[in-house]
Amino acid sequence: MRGATLERVAWGDERAVALRRQLDVEMAERYGTGAGREPADLTAKRARALAVRHSDVVLTLLAVADDGTPAGHIALRRLGEEWEVKRLAVLADYRRRGIAAALLDAVEDEARRGGAPRLILQAGEQQPEALALYESRGWTPIPVYEPYVETMPRSRCFEKVLPA
Repeated sequence: MRGATLERVAWGDERAVALRRQLDVEMAERYGTGAGREPADLTAKRARALAVRHSDVVLTLLAVADDGTPAGHIALRRLGEEWEVKRLAVLADYRRRGIAAALLDAVEDEARRGGAPRLILQAGEQQPEALALYESRGWTPIPVYEPYVETMPRSRCFEKVLPA
């Protein structure tokens, strides 16, 4: 990773919240979803499916650029018995520097230390860069899992088995 360091932060850290908001805007633009673009009940259901309870979060990391800019974000949460990667995002100006890979490596290490046999994640077909990243780093496709089945049935979901 060039030009940034990883920083463990609280889920509610204002920089982390701001990066997640930027990710929400980018995803709404890519998928044409959100208020006024689809039925309100579908928007609400999708928001519930994507919601992350603070109490389920095991780890939140920021990649902070050398100039102090929060450039990337990732979280690891418990989803029932599973360990799920959430909200991987890297700002456009900081992409192609290895930040996303470093963030993924860090959550994989944390999950492994926590005894997770595997990690799972959900993405979408309008995120080709993310899909290519996951596949290049050894993630394998799995069926869409809850809570995404109803509101995002065309999701692209992956797992990564973690060696002990």
